[in-house]
Amino acid sequence: MDLADAAMAAFSRRGLLLAGGAFTLTACGPKTAAPVAKLHDPLTLEQAVAGAWRTPADRARDVWRHPLETLNFWGLKPGATVVEFWPGAGWYTDILAPFLAATDGKLYAADLQTNDTGEPASAEMVSAYRRKLREKPKLYGAVEITAFGPTSGPVAPAGSADLVLFLRNLHNWMAAGIAEKAFHDAFVALKPGGVLGVEEHRASPGGVPDLLAADGYVQQAFVVQMGKEAGFILDKTSEINANPKDTKDHPFGVWTLPPVRRSSPRGLPEDPTFDHTKYDAIGESDRMTLRFVKPT
Repeated sequence: MDLADAAMAAFSRRGLLLAGGAFTLTACGPKTAAPVAKLHDPLTLEQAVAGAWRTPADRARDVWRHPLETLNFWGLKPGATVVEFWPGAGWYTDILAPFLAATDGKLYAADLQTNDTGEPASAEMVSAYRRKLREKPKLYGAVEITAFGPTSGPVAPAGSADLVLFLRNLHNWMAAGIAEKAFHDAFVALKPGGVLGVEEHRASPGGVPDLLAADGYVQQAFVVQMGKEAGFILDKTSEINANPKDTKDHPFGVWTLPPVRRSSPRGLPEDPTFDHTKYDAIGESDRMTLRFVKPT
């Protein structure tokens, strides 16, 4: 189990507790990949996606996650105020933070809510994320870290955000019993007319929804229902991140597929004899991409 996996597993109904403070980092705009922009120059979204600071492994996943097309679909604009829920290791942060820093925008990272004594994997993930931002303040800008969890407070000042992002985390929140809170907290943070962007592993339609999302897949109709119950209007859907090869019947759920490539049940040692060929050929999961709007 990798660190991200362990951290998400720690957020169960039993393990979710208290805390996670907020702090601010300093900075300005970044130096970019071709076409090269000077430090402090405005940065286009295309330049942020192509940024040389992104790791080769992260950039290799663009073919599955389509960050440029996805962020354009959600309507990200220069100078926006954005809230990213549970940024993990910072895959999307590496695009959002430099772009917003260079265009006088603002990023709030509503990270895992941790506690003082438990869940070391969660605490380490939060610590690594903060360290990452701290080491390159000129690149990432003034990212403000808040927290999201069962007892967390506001993820950003009420009515301040233009865009809130749920990026492949709804299944974790469903398992922890905090999915409805996520929608509520996002609704409060957004301006009237603001957008909630959702990317999530998509279950096959029909049947009774698995309210705990045990295999990592969530029915799109159920996500739409949760959004509407929180007060949102479903504005648009997109197939940008669809993958028709995903049969959604894998032995270790969605985590059998790349990038996790699990070879044994969660919590057990990896199976060196497991054949990943079939699952690697599928690629990353089939995903819904939804755009909700807070009514004016």
